[in-house]
Amino acid sequence: MDLSPLRDSRDYRLLFGSGVITMFGTLISMVAIPYQMKELTGSFLAVGLVSLAEFVPMVVCGLWGGAIADALDRRKIIVLSELGLLVTSAALMINAMLPNPQVWVLYVMGAISTGIASLQRPSLEAVIQQVVKHDQQGAAAVLSSLRWNFGAIVAPALGGLLVTVFGAALAYGVDTVTFVLSLVLLWRIRSLPAAEDAAPASLESLVEGVRYAVGRKDLMGTYLVDIAAMVFAMATALFPFLADELRAPQALGLLYSAAAVGALIASITGRWAARVQRQGLGVIIAAALWGVAVASTALAPNVWVVFVCIALAGAADMISGIFRMTMWNQTIPPELRGRLAGIELLSYASGPMLGNTRASLMADLGGTRFSLGAGGLLCVGAVLALSAALPKFRGYDARTDEHALAEKARREAAATQEATA
Repeated sequence: MDLSPLRDSRDYRLLFGSGVITMFGTLISMVAIPYQMKELTGSFLAVGLVSLAEFVPMVVCGLWGGAIADALDRRKIIVLSELGLLVTSAALMINAMLPNPQVWVLYVMGAISTGIASLQRPSLEAVIQQVVKHDQQGAAAVLSSLRWNFGAIVAPALGGLLVTVFGAALAYGVDTVTFVLSLVLLWRIRSLPAAEDAAPASLESLVEGVRYAVGRKDLMGTYLVDIAAMVFAMATALFPFLADELRAPQALGLLYSAAAVGALIASITGRWAARVQRQGLGVIIAAALWGVAVASTALAPNVWVVFVCIALAGAADMISGIFRMTMWNQTIPPELRGRLAGIELLSYASGPMLGNTRASLMADLGGTRFSLGAGGLLCVGAVLALSAALPKFRGYDARTDEHALAEKARREAAATQEATA
């Protein structure tokens, strides 16, 4: 793997370390919340509605988070948001320790924590462009995926063990501790103030960002294809029920970890992805393979075949993510990077939320296997349709794209000016 971003940038190392720690605890809670909801209600719909409750705060706070990321000190936004996430995790822990945990707390704290994370995420995404060199953005995308997968393999498996053996309270407690440790690292990052002529956070600045995104069909392709893939094929809300149907409830954490196993393999072997220049076509192929893998899960006879299918889906999704992140960081002007990161958040976060709601409703109608199979096939159809409708996205090439060339020239000129000074 290309480790040059970690070697060359102190701030990237701190962000990377913080991300590893935080992701570890967050993914433990990702297992704990649906499991606790299933134990309290026994309802497909109640579990699916957790994602729906998180949708509105994600949309509103994601867009606003992008606006403030371009207008304020990004380090301050990241640190304050991390503190807020610590509080919500502690609230979930306290609720789980009660003799009669309240269902509404899961919905409310889930919504609040999603809102805070959505405020923070655009700043985290935009900071990468600032602290990593232009020609290292592809390598940074691979490393970021590796960081995510490190936690996503171990944490869900541990989370499944913690909630089934020791209860949800301990799982939330571990999440709370990880936020404390993460804050120690984030505090050491240098100040990252906005440019002197940065537009203040406002509705007008949000509209400017949306207008820029809509005007670039290649960017719209990255958003729309990912949303379609997630809405039609995301189905993690079904995992507690799928584990029961497979007569392997103890394998719940394994199912949550499966996608990350595939994604980790894709990340470790992903140096080739950083050299790909036609990322748009790569996103299309990877998203279609994600749908095929999810549809195959519906036919899997046992938990190990299900694991393999989900792992293949995770690998395809990770390759798609690497290509999308590289396109974003190599072509978007820095003065718009925060607002566009907010729009990106809507694309890769709204899809899974809506997808889990879709999966739960379809499971209520036709069962778990029907929801998985039909959703995967619908994903493939939607991706192919979008590919046909967006030729500029399909034909994107970083070697000739005007936006990629302009951003590369700007970064080189800035580096030369800094060296001269």
